[in-house]
Amino acid sequence: MTESTPPTTEKRFTFRTFILLLLPIILLAGVISLFLNTGGGLDLEAPAPIENLNVERYHLEHDHIEFHVQNTGPGTLTIASVIVNDAVMPFEVSPDATIPRLGKATITVNYAWTEGEAYGVRIFTSNAIPFDVEIPVAFETPAPEAKTFWSFTLIGLYVGVIPIFLGIFWLPALRTLGKKWMTFLMALTTGLLIYLGLDTLNEALEQAAELPATYQGIGLIGIGAVATYMLLELIDNPKSADRSETSQRMNIAWRIALGIGIHNLGEGLAIGAAYNVGEIALGTFLVVGFIIQNITEGLGIIAPILKDRPTIGQLAMLGLIGGAPAIVGAWIGGYTPSPFLAVLFLAIGTGAIFQVAVEIAKLIQKDTLKQPMPGYIFSGVLVGMMMLWVTGIFIK
Repeated sequence: MTESTPPTTEKRFTFRTFILLLLPIILLAGVISLFLNTGGGLDLEAPAPIENLNVERYHLEHDHIEFHVQNTGPGTLTIASVIVNDAVMPFEVSPDATIPRLGKATITVNYAWTEGEAYGVRIFTSNAIPFDVEIPVAFETPAPEAKTFWSFTLIGLYVGVIPIFLGIFWLPALRTLGKKWMTFLMALTTGLLIYLGLDTLNEALEQAAELPATYQGIGLIGIGAVATYMLLELIDNPKSADRSETSQRMNIAWRIALGIGIHNLGEGLAIGAAYNVGEIALGTFLVVGFIIQNITEGLGIIAPILKDRPTIGQLAMLGLIGGAPAIVGAWIGGYTPSPFLAVLFLAIGTGAIFQVAVEIAKLIQKDTLKQPMPGYIFSGVLVGMMMLWVTGIFIK
């Protein structure tokens, strides 16, 4: 006599379930309200007002300066006065001098500034709390006009598109190499990506330090990097059983180009922002340095497909995906530099780059299954990292 197992009943989401889920939230709101009204027996009044005004960017035009600010403090604040080089100046605030928490405003100061000079600006709130802004070099902010638009476009081409295409031009020569050399180049690409990912993460951390504490820059980096890594894993899985190795290698090349493209978007932001505040020498230095560095990124894009015969159209798209975001970055950085966007883009680039590095490592492991790590794989990873370290010396 066999025992029969009772049929399993499918669980359903009912109105009763909804109420049970909602009840703790309602009770929690009541507890918070009670604490805010009673203070828990503590005196919650601060002895001094707590205010924080973040100056996101400044904009210089003929005879006036604009400051784009955000209130990142716990409560509202009011702009009371503006001092430029120890002189109290008339100003206007749009939309209003009283700014709510996380609200934004534009402070316009009528001031006949002189090009090339440095200025120190101090903004006082109604509670006499000062916030300082340094203008190292007075320089008319580039306006969104045809001339500057094409100038930033050319910068992006020089930084991203051209050097990556020059790296892709190595494809015919590299295809003549043997299997060990191809594996070496795959390992070299892994080294390039590891270093590039670490460098991108470092740049994100530097930008996060400029964000107001309200935005929790470290958390933003974590969300952007982890979400991008997991999203790429989700897109790639479940892997099709009948997908050819050629298709897998091309898929990896696309993702390398995407990761490098997001990284180059961050580079474009840095260059555009340098030109935006008049630091022409720094911007030029960054352009030359990135041109030298990015030719190695073109090599990294083509390394997985050395055994294959990609079309001219595929190679062109790979180059554009890897390099063209530098143009978009230069536009954003040149016209509306934003540390928040810089952190977010760099975090996304970090996750994408590390995900692709892991995928290439899996391919290498498949080719050398059940073998100790060959010396040419070790040296390939090391050489890849050293290449970017050396070229980085021209930039940092």
